[in-house]
Amino acid sequence: MTEVPDTAVPDTAARAAALLAQLSVAERIAFLHQHQPAIERLGLDAFHTGCEALHGVAWIGRATVFPQAVGLGATWDRDLVRRVGEAVATEVRAFRQDTENAFRASDVADKHPMVSLNVWAPVVNLLRDPRWGRNEEGYSEDPHATAELATAYCRGLRGDHPAIWRTTPVLKHFLAYNVETDRDIIDITVPPRVLHEYELPAFRGPIEAGVAAGVMPGYNLTNGVPNHVHPLINDALRAWNPELVVCSDAQAPSNLVDREKYFATHVESHAAALKAGVDSYTDNGADARPTIERFTEALAQGLITEADIDAAVGRLLAMRAATGEFDVAADPYAGIRADVISSPAHNALALEAARAAVVLLKNENEALPLARPESEAAPARSSASASAHPGPAVAVIGHLGNRVLTDWYSGELPYAVSIADGLRTAFGDRAVATVDGADVISLRAGETVFGPFCHQDWGTSVQCPVPVRTLQAVENGKYLTLTGKGDTEVRADAAAPDGWVVKELWEFHPAADGQTLVRSNASGRYLRVEDDGRLVADAATAEDATAFVVETLTSGLRQAVAAAASARHAIVVLGNDPHINGRETIDRDGLALPADQEALLRAVVEANPDTTLVVVSSYPYAIGWAARHVPSIVWTAHGGQELGNAVAEVLTGAHNPAGRLPQTWYASDADLPAPDDYDVIGSGWTYQYSQREHLYAFGHGLSYTTFEYGDLVLKVREDQLGSFTILAEARITNSGATAGQEVVQLYSHALEASVPTPLRRLQGFERIELAPGESRAVVFEVPAERLAHWSEDVGALLVESGEYEFGVGRSSVDLPSSASVKLSIA
Repeated sequence: MTEVPDTAVPDTAARAAALLAQLSVAERIAFLHQHQPAIERLGLDAFHTGCEALHGVAWIGRATVFPQAVGLGATWDRDLVRRVGEAVATEVRAFRQDTENAFRASDVADKHPMVSLNVWAPVVNLLRDPRWGRNEEGYSEDPHATAELATAYCRGLRGDHPAIWRTTPVLKHFLAYNVETDRDIIDITVPPRVLHEYELPAFRGPIEAGVAAGVMPGYNLTNGVPNHVHPLINDALRAWNPELVVCSDAQAPSNLVDREKYFATHVESHAAALKAGVDSYTDNGADARPTIERFTEALAQGLITEADIDAAVGRLLAMRAATGEFDVAADPYAGIRADVISSPAHNALALEAARAAVVLLKNENEALPLARPESEAAPARSSASASAHPGPAVAVIGHLGNRVLTDWYSGELPYAVSIADGLRTAFGDRAVATVDGADVISLRAGETVFGPFCHQDWGTSVQCPVPVRTLQAVENGKYLTLTGKGDTEVRADAAAPDGWVVKELWEFHPAADGQTLVRSNASGRYLRVEDDGRLVADAATAEDATAFVVETLTSGLRQAVAAAASARHAIVVLGNDPHINGRETIDRDGLALPADQEALLRAVVEANPDTTLVVVSSYPYAIGWAARHVPSIVWTAHGGQELGNAVAEVLTGAHNPAGRLPQTWYASDADLPAPDDYDVIGSGWTYQYSQREHLYAFGHGLSYTTFEYGDLVLKVREDQLGSFTILAEARITNSGATAGQEVVQLYSHALEASVPTPLRRLQGFERIELAPGESRAVVFEVPAERLAHWSEDVGALLVESGEYEFGVGRSSVDLPSSASVKLSIA
């Protein structure tokens, strides 16, 4: 490879073009597959698109794990999200460039095939429907917030060098991808206004900012056309950046024929996808032969031209060149080594991000922060108080209180701090008790007994209409799972429910005489006891299965009530396991907590009204009872390795919470539109159009201090081209006694619009920190085009003359200061 002095800025485009000219037609066709072969005569290494990096390096080994993307969305902090992106990209570089040392630290012997500087992140799909299985992967239900945070994350992934990218981010998943059920055949109808006002802006922001290298289409069809052959790839995406690389989703090219039946042959479908603008084909795993054969035949039939191939391969080579692959001496990131992985700086950043993502939903009568346990230095507790609560200061109750869970796109945790761990650090071991809150059961078949198991009922989903359960062996802490040849052996071997197919999920089906049949949710087969006493999962029918007596050995509810009653304060930690009933391929069937979790919460509150609910989840819940009866409620997404320290610091007041909800928490799912109803305007989705009962509004979040808002002052600036910009300024004052951060939010509303427009539309946000008594003026600049609606008559975004109201405040419904401005558009 040509070496360029460090002071030079390499011409990556010219280098890519020179390489393209030296490739044969056959070699160029081979480069269309995800796994590109090495070309030794040109010094080109093998390459492939794709490394998962949504909130940390995933699927490779131990790496820093940051909060889920929806948690990063709850920070409303561009700079923080940018720094997280920078850390993630730096660790990708370390795995790529210092492979042996990186994998030694992860106990991995060989280089994982997914180490690529082309990263498939972030996800910019909007969180329109909180029942979407992949809710955890998005930033917000709002297009402006999503675009801003995605741009920030991409900026960190990309780096600041003018020519060399730290990594090359690919936005996921274009277009209108928001349903997992039948996701590869579902056709989503998107009205023109929703398309241009709601859907496209989330992609447009990071692309026009120049920080996204590519886009991945979604599996679904939009308005009758599969996304992988959609004309908007060229008409919208490439209008914003002609050099944008388009990488297919896994097996989506073949789905055009196999699942969607949109084309008669794979030759036709691949040709159409290439013409539509797809460059890289993630198809048939690492086997490139079908892709090569299909494109070779398409070229022979005249369905594509060499120019079509050259355009795609040229973009791919340019993306590779942008990482410095062909000019190593000019690569400012070439010196990154494995010591950055889970480094002290990155671990500190993980804690900062986890803290920033915590949202205080309710704090009645200042129930939080918790009082510190009394010690020798503190006044003695009254005898009445001591007798009322003879046990520990805090009881942490719930399965999630003593665990840190990952999701499908998480890396392997380098360490894990649970909420109970964090509270022990803050209060001391003796001040904190933990109770799982789940029953301990055994399965008895005649004289043969299996267990004891800690039994969790996780409820149902669209794909799992029968409640799914996990059985964790008390003896070794491992989960009952399928293993062995054909997944027919059953042992308590799994560290956690995990995998693309989660083999640790079980269904209980009623049998005669009050007995129970146990069915594997993964394989569909029932459990059976062999003659030698082994447990196997090979019974195809209920008639062939063994019927068990489920014996409850310990009541989790009773243990929880006892622990709560004896403690001064109860902390109930509820939520989801990101691998169960709400994840990729699985949509939720409602917004309610699993019934067992709801029952646990109510029993604990009855036993000890001084209770805090901590919801750790990938999505909102309809927690109406808790909102009425629990004094304090905290929500956080699954926060990664530092989850426990972050939550504990908020509960104890060591950190003043400033997270804000990135999506609406509806009071009920009873009147939500159907999941495939993408008419945000007509059906009233999101805070912009919904007039349903909301438990907690978009942008909501409380603090341990108070902030006062001064008058909102609006000015209109017109440039030489006649374009208007609205300047909105307000002074924010910390009127409380505690330092804190406020997320200042600016919304607009068109008062004289000729068409239905948002009740509120987010136009700006800024996270600021203020000491007690400190004030700061916050200024937003809103280009008038952000007030536009799509006009079908004109075929463009249109800003109407008229009066526009702006409000600034703490959430989409708490706007203490407002003002209006009249625009006259020529």
